[in-house]
Amino acid sequence: MSDEWTVRRIIDWTTAHLKKHGSDTPRLETEILLAHARGCRRIELYTRFDEVLSEKERSTMRDLVRRRAQSEPVAYLVGHREFFGLDFRVTPAVLIPRPDTETLVVELLDVAKPLAAPRILDIGTGSGCIAIAAAVNLPNAQITATDASEAALAVARENAANHKVAERIRFLSGDLFRPLEPIERFDIVASNPPYIADHEKETLQNDVRKYEPHEALFSGPTGLETLFRIVDQAHDFLNAGGTLLLEISPEQASAVVGRMEASAKYRDIRVVKDVPGLARVVRAQLSETETAA
Repeated sequence: MSDEWTVRRIIDWTTAHLKKHGSDTPRLETEILLAHARGCRRIELYTRFDEVLSEKERSTMRDLVRRRAQSEPVAYLVGHREFFGLDFRVTPAVLIPRPDTETLVVELLDVAKPLAAPRILDIGTGSGCIAIAAAVNLPNAQITATDASEAALAVARENAANHKVAERIRFLSGDLFRPLEPIERFDIVASNPPYIADHEKETLQNDVRKYEPHEALFSGPTGLETLFRIVDQAHDFLNAGGTLLLEISPEQASAVVGRMEASAKYRDIRVVKDVPGLARVVRAQLSETETAA
């Protein structure tokens, strides 16, 4: 790139380049990468179209564009991602937060807000986005978050500290409910667990399949394995009238609802749709029988 590579020319060239390499949102990705390379906000690019990039900025941008053209996720390249109006640090140790999961948070807040001091459990917290979004929006909540990955928990703890809610979130290392004491009970158990079937690996986009942590994506031969494990165990950790919230893939709704119904431990089982109108969350309460036990 010569000295005449202005912000405008960089944006135009990179947008075309990323589009050629399969990006669905090449202009947006270009702006995010260029703002990162320049150390500015995206909006500032529009007031500096005619500025020429420095050699350091050009070098940084070249590296970012090369890596993005090889499918490395933009969120990992810039080190953060927005979720539920909050900025989260992300690394290859954690799943990149997605808008789909905001449906789960909306349902969680709907359940929790009438409660004076809700106790919430986030299973498989990853970056901590669900637990932290809940803590920020529910000042009286006490939250526990578990994850089997120590590296993921390190990222989650950093995000909690950045959002000044670390003192209200207890992070525990271990698989699903295993780190908890048997006597612990929660008003809400929420999870965005792995729910992709192993055989679907090759159908995923390269940026997901090649770079995001497989333990946070794949659940087993059917994709339902982890979801069913949570359904089968969550009732032992719910208070009377407690709510279970699970993010799912749309085609899994009937199977998860069926598992809940077959257990006879849940009532008021509902499927919640996301903004595009797809089944995204299954919501259920502890059954009257279990409450009375």
